[in-house]
Amino acid sequence: MPKSYTLHDLPQEDRPRERLRKVGVDNLSLQELLALIIEKGGRNQNALQIAQNLLSHFGNLTNLKNASLDELKQLSGVGEATACKLKAALKIGEKALNNHKQRGEKIENAEDVFHLLKDEIGNKKKEHFLLLSLDTRNRLISIDSISVGILNTSLAHPREVFYSAISRSAASIILVHNHPSGDPTPSKDDLEITDRLTKAGKIIDIQIIDHIIICANNYFSLKDQI
Repeated sequence: MPKSYTLHDLPQEDRPRERLRKVGVDNLSLQELLALIIEKGGRNQNALQIAQNLLSHFGNLTNLKNASLDELKQLSGVGEATACKLKAALKIGEKALNNHKQRGEKIENAEDVFHLLKDEIGNKKKEHFLLLSLDTRNRLISIDSISVGILNTSLAHPREVFYSAISRSAASIILVHNHPSGDPTPSKDDLEITDRLTKAGKIIDIQIIDHIIICANNYFSLKDQI
């Protein structure tokens, strides 16, 4: 039966856990951080080697974060448990980053929103519809996920959109969704949804400042349509 290698098979001074204690987490490489999550190796490879294989295969941390469980499990040494741990750890990091951004940051324009969210949804393979709630000074209160899937009137119903805005005591909101195709040009549905939600916002006195479509490298602002 093939041996499963662990980090304990490495010389003590090379083990990521020992290095973390010695030099601190900020001085560990990405490979070492991933190895701490992976922990157990596979056939003839330890956790550090599996971590390096993951980075080599996916190219960067963003691609690794966006990989599905099945895509992760295609790599030797990555089973169901390891794939789940990786997904969970990367999601925690994403949420921590977003929580840092969620309070008090002033939103000046569509470019601010693009830089805020491009890493979160720009490379997603499905459409994600988000809501940015702002206070009276255009400072960010929160970012809420409204729906995942092809954006249509059922996924962007005013009830769901404005429930989040009202619960956050938002003075105004910004609608955001991504186009997995890489083309941010608004569709007919995008325009109809923007018009419908803008009219609903006027009734309850919550202004929709913009509806922004984000891709990995570009964006489109529907501000002029509102």
